[in-house]
Amino acid sequence: MAACVDKWNPAYSSCRLSDSIYRFMPDCAMEDCPLSASVTGDGNGNGCRESSGDDVWDEMCAEAQADAEQEPLLGMFYADLVLSRPSLEAALAAHLAAKLCVPGALPQDALRDLLAGALEAHPEATRDTRADLLAARDRDPACAKMVHCFLYYKGFLALQAHRAAHALWSEGRAAPALLLQSRASEVFGVDIHPGARVGGGILLDHATGVVIGETAVVGDDVSILHGVTLGGTGKASGDRHPKVGHGVLIGAGASVLGNVRIGDGAKIGAGAVVLRDVPCGTTAVGNPAKAIGKKPAPQRRPEDQPGVTMEQRWSDYVI
Repeated sequence: MAACVDKWNPAYSSCRLSDSIYRFMPDCAMEDCPLSASVTGDGNGNGCRESSGDDVWDEMCAEAQADAEQEPLLGMFYADLVLSRPSLEAALAAHLAAKLCVPGALPQDALRDLLAGALEAHPEATRDTRADLLAARDRDPACAKMVHCFLYYKGFLALQAHRAAHALWSEGRAAPALLLQSRASEVFGVDIHPGARVGGGILLDHATGVVIGETAVVGDDVSILHGVTLGGTGKASGDRHPKVGHGVLIGAGASVLGNVRIGDGAKIGAGAVVLRDVPCGTTAVGNPAKAIGKKPAPQRRPEDQPGVTMEQRWSDYVI
């Protein structure tokens, strides 16, 4: 079973998904991809915006424009946070800085520059950001537009703060990485250690109380509901946190503890306490968690995995 959950290690490949559902996206976070767009208008969200060549950013700007035209009160708000920005990276750095700054101690402009520099140096982080936006739009019935996710969803924002913190952590800059972790935990109620490795197309639904430990690994196209802990047992050191495969769905209040492996396409039921490995395509429920159903689920396409469909029911298959 252990050979199917770690996307960073070629040894763990026997039952991996063939590809992430959102990897069809053009690589618009690279330097040779145009990310800026010219804007003409009155500064209140009214005007025309030319295409930037970044489909996700263009769609988000179009959504912001439509909202601003429908609700004039929001014109300046959308103009400041989205429509006046040259790229998704610039908008994200400014938005997070406004949320995480500490007046008089942690200036907003300096924090914006720190975030922007981290994201610029690690374009894979903002490729995953685009996948996260698409995941929220496609999976969450409460998310009608990506711009709403970008502006208001604390799970998304906490995850993007983590992506910047992880970029800094990978450069050996532990102090600012831990600063971002602490501020994100205080502001968003989501605590992700900057050492944790998190894939793309992640949905933290509601997100309150999510905790992810330092040596945890989360694959692509995973959905995690509120109150989930990917933690240690308290007795181990070193590599001590869960490894979650691709396409996994983890229900509200579940705890996965220790260096256990959750296989691709598995489901963890709400409130479950997982202390042992969970095979690919298996549903685990209870405390301690045990598999349910009569037989393993058949191999699914990436778009049919539980982490994408958000299907929490089960049948004769262990789904």
